[in-house]
Amino acid sequence: MSAYVIARLRKGPLHEDLAEYIERIPGTFEPYGGRFLVHVTPHEVLEGTWEEDVVMIGFPGLDEARAWWDSDAYREIAPLRTRHLDGDLIMIKGVPEGYDATKTAAGLREVLKG
Repeated sequence: MSAYVIARLRKGPLHEDLAEYIERIPGTFEPYGGRFLVHVTPHEVLEGTWEEDVVMIGFPGLDEARAWWDSDAYREIAPLRTRHLDGDLIMIKGVPEGYDATKTAAGLREVLKG
């Protein structure tokens, strides 16, 4: 089942380290089957506020996403970003193919019945 790493990055001053990080990061997740799905592309806020940039990387599964996160290659370049940009990152498992939200709703209704 697919997994995703999603980053919500606060805008900060440009720095040479950030250019190096962006150049090097694809090579860190490629061995784990990762790829950019979203990379600091313009977004439209539909509800609430969201000033930050968004990055989303897809992986075949949580094991691959965790292996990337813990890899020496990523750990080596992470400070190039973290020294200059604050943000929030999450790792999340996707839903299985054929996921049916109505089944989740039915389970919620059962819980609500008490």
